[in-house]
Amino acid sequence: MTRSANNPAKARNAYSQQEWASFMVRFETHLKAEKGLAQLTIRNYLTDLEPLHEYMKLRNISGLRGLDKYALRGYLAWLMELGYVRASVVRKLSTLRVLLRWLLREKIIEKDPLPRRGVMKKESRLPQFLSEEEAATLMEAPDTSGPLGLRDRALLELIYGGGLRVSEAHGLDTGNVNMQTREVRVRGKGSKQRVVLIGGTAKDALSMYIAQARPKLAARDSRSALFLNRFGGRMSQRSIQEKVRIYSARVGLRDGVHTHTLRHSFATHLLNGGADLRVVQELLGHSSPATTQIYTHVTKSKARQVYLAAHPRSSERTAKRASPQGGGA
Repeated sequence: MTRSANNPAKARNAYSQQEWASFMVRFETHLKAEKGLAQLTIRNYLTDLEPLHEYMKLRNISGLRGLDKYALRGYLAWLMELGYVRASVVRKLSTLRVLLRWLLREKIIEKDPLPRRGVMKKESRLPQFLSEEEAATLMEAPDTSGPLGLRDRALLELIYGGGLRVSEAHGLDTGNVNMQTREVRVRGKGSKQRVVLIGGTAKDALSMYIAQARPKLAARDSRSALFLNRFGGRMSQRSIQEKVRIYSARVGLRDGVHTHTLRHSFATHLLNGGADLRVVQELLGHSSPATTQIYTHVTKSKARQVYLAAHPRSSERTAKRASPQGGGA
């Protein structure tokens, strides 16, 4: 008699592809209806869980009840063996925690097999941001002689001037913008609404776009979408991201500049200018100050670079003065 015949838990393979897909539909409904996540975020969650099903099939884990702490530790090690970078594994672990909490609530499992902390920590990486000069150069990249250029200038100014996520810029309607108060009402993560502030430059760019360009782009079915594509439909998130990439390359900025780089730059420049951390947290829509705290490390890092390069008693400046300049006494 085979070993699997003696063990009911291994009497059949893991969920079939059809069973797994059906189960993921239930989980997707939960993410959409109860957590209020954006469709792109939900898609990323489901993608992050695909390797889990592969691992369950590979190890003959018949169902989700078979995912004990030893199986999950093996799963994380397996991901690393496959060549996933640490940050990617940590993200998949975070998604797995969301799934397990839901399974526990639905009584599909009896207890959470993962400890709350200490399984795997994400490597600390400071967010990339533009200098104030680079940001200013990027803002002026679009050719504003036509409606598409006016739109792109307003888009860049709003993302950088308000610290918006790409999903937030994508979802804006004309009624969300109050030019008199310079306030924009956005829907952030988890469908939470917040009000962001914009400066005079962003206000002027938006005003020109709405008055001069948007009417030329609008079609019969445009409805109230703020940023329109050339066919009159709402600009997609991918299109917005592509615009940032194209204009960054056009003005010679480094590779890897994207919409979130502008959001990082917004927060960093505010803190460099003396803004209170709590205010920046509110403007970014962070639920916890710990999330915003990363930007203080950025500003401290920048301050250290400036000090070492400029202060006469810094080690670098002192070493330069002490280096021999020729024959000596």
